[in-house]
Amino acid sequence: MSGFLAARRGGRLTRGRLVLALGACAALAALVTVLAPLLGVTMTRDGRELTLLDLSAIGDADAIDHKVFVLTRLPRALGAMLVGAALAAAGCAFQALLRNPLAEPYTLGVSSGASLAAVIAIRLGLDGALGGTGTGVAALVGAGAAVAVVWQLGRVGRALPPATLLLAGVTIAMLCSSASMLVQYTAEFADVSRMVRWMMGGFDVVRYATLARAAVAIGAGLVILLWLARDLNALAAGPEAAASVGVSVGRAQTLVFVAASLLVGAGIAVAGPIGFIGLIVPHALRAVVGPDHRVLLPASILVGGALLVVCDTFARLAIAPAQLPVGIVTALLGAPFFLLVLVRGKRGAQLWGG
Repeated sequence: MSGFLAARRGGRLTRGRLVLALGACAALAALVTVLAPLLGVTMTRDGRELTLLDLSAIGDADAIDHKVFVLTRLPRALGAMLVGAALAAAGCAFQALLRNPLAEPYTLGVSSGASLAAVIAIRLGLDGALGGTGTGVAALVGAGAAVAVVWQLGRVGRALPPATLLLAGVTIAMLCSSASMLVQYTAEFADVSRMVRWMMGGFDVVRYATLARAAVAIGAGLVILLWLARDLNALAAGPEAAASVGVSVGRAQTLVFVAASLLVGAGIAVAGPIGFIGLIVPHALRAVVGPDHRVLLPASILVGGALLVVCDTFARLAIAPAQLPVGIVTALLGAPFFLLVLVRGKRGAQLWGG
């Protein structure tokens, strides 16, 4: 804890610092969201050529560029921004709650629970029964079920010890992953292909209606976490320190855990499980803007969305006309980052100052 408290003394939050940090993050997010849908790869005789859509044609409803922009690329960019913001915010909250920089949605079994439910939905053919929304609905329900189980296993009386919660999450994650493999083993080949593709994560088929439904849940989760930003500062210093400054520890822990899990479930319902965004963004920004969650949390929301848009754009362009699942790109980016954080923590004989 001493390391975290030392970091907190790095600088006092001022209005100017808040405006500067969030203004820069917002500008980055806006630039990426506007530019990404315009980028594409054109196949030529000489190979591939990176091109921009014809801006003048986007306003013409009959033009091909307009249809590509409105029906394909814009919803992908908006979906990536929405999901990236949700995952980064959830990771920021989990890192504060567990006082561990390696904490992220996968750590607490939320992602694994959602994946198991989605795999079962594909196995049972629920997408056809529910008009194409079965997998997403199942993922959201699975995330909620995983949260409930981890919550019950992690509680000790009225307290929610981080170590117990972390162990419960890892256990549930392993159990759900094993169950997912069992379901895949018993499924038909076509269903297995869909399961594997879904579990890689991606925005290949994103509908505006799906984004609108997810935005309601994600918006609610973000509002709750932003409202609890001061409490997150206290919780990151430990429950005793939080209680000493008047924070209702049990209530704050409950709200943070539920809101962060809602964000993860809604994000997975849109794009499937996408790893490492919740790990990379809050941890990297903590070194740039400081550990005060009044600026760290909104900065993570903006930069998390921007990073996932960039990753999805790279996945779309890297081997065009084919496309990579964005989950592969984030894993290739996140795994080395995870190891770097682990090695640095090991050298300092601590992971979160504890």
